[in-house]
Amino acid sequence: MHNTYIAIMAGGVGSRFWPGSREDNPKQFLDILGVGKSLIQLTFERFLKLVPANRIFIVTHKKYREKVLEHLPALSNNQILCEPSRNNTAPSVAYTAFKLQNLNPDANFVIAPSDHIILKEEAFLNKIRTALAFTAQNNALLTLGIQPTRPDTGYGYINFEKSDTEVKKVKSFKEKPDMETAKKYLQSGDYLWNAGIFIWKASAILASFKKNAPEIYDILEQGNSFYNTPNEQNFIDEYYPKTTKISVDFAIMEKADNIFTIPADIGWSDLGTWASLHAELSDSNPEKNVIHAENIRLQNTTECLIRLPKNKLAVIKGLHNYIVVDEGDVLLIYPKDDEQEIKSVRQELEKAKLGKYL
Repeated sequence: MHNTYIAIMAGGVGSRFWPGSREDNPKQFLDILGVGKSLIQLTFERFLKLVPANRIFIVTHKKYREKVLEHLPALSNNQILCEPSRNNTAPSVAYTAFKLQNLNPDANFVIAPSDHIILKEEAFLNKIRTALAFTAQNNALLTLGIQPTRPDTGYGYINFEKSDTEVKKVKSFKEKPDMETAKKYLQSGDYLWNAGIFIWKASAILASFKKNAPEIYDILEQGNSFYNTPNEQNFIDEYYPKTTKISVDFAIMEKADNIFTIPADIGWSDLGTWASLHAELSDSNPEKNVIHAENIRLQNTTECLIRLPKNKLAVIKGLHNYIVVDEGDVLLIYPKDDEQEIKSVRQELEKAKLGKYL
């Protein structure tokens, strides 16, 4: 495992978690679960069970550099990859691969989001070990596939070939389906949720970029003499914004022919929305409310997520299936069933020049 590295993607703004997640303090830096640690800290500590701290890298936006160091003081400056622009995941992956290959030509790495919940941690780590062993020996691009527990229209799906081996060949990726299609996927047993957790050798993913996304490869390849030197950031600041804004799924995974997956039952949630947080935490009481508040009085209120500042008292009666998030300067009261609209609400506020609330 001496060629193994971890890259944690932590550059997003978490717009569907507004107003908790803000431009200056996005959800990866929040104690969303109320456990005294941020999501990025929990993710970092999980991967420490695989590799030492000096082989864990964080890919983030340039503006969050100091915040990353505040949450993860064990990191050196060279372990933080600072993007000057948000160009989606494909350029992030390519930048990481070039940097790690420059450090170690045999680098074999995991790249994963910073803001996921994984309840079955040991099962997760065992799947990652299996994946790393496979990619170390094969020219393979591997994605961890989550065993679906319900027909869900909020995730992309991975269609795989059934076999007796733990590592499965991927037939195709499917976009977020409607409910009827999601039910068919679940019944067939041939589909997994796409969690966006990838494992591959740096050389393998760069070869795929050269073939399938040369417009990204050609730009970042010019920095080979700068990666892991004091000139790296200057190069990235100038050239990274020129890369195509595209996800690694579209740029690589839907085009390459060496894609594999490992089905995994790991108690996973992507924590993409307030409702997903509610779903993870709502089984602890018969009313199925999730409460992050010191002082609250509820009557006839069920299946709600309520998050209040310290020293604020709330009295709520007759509310069902709502999100209530009070961040002091912003109060959100929204039907949980309509939460996918929150991202567009945030965009409307930006257009209205109310950016100080975002």
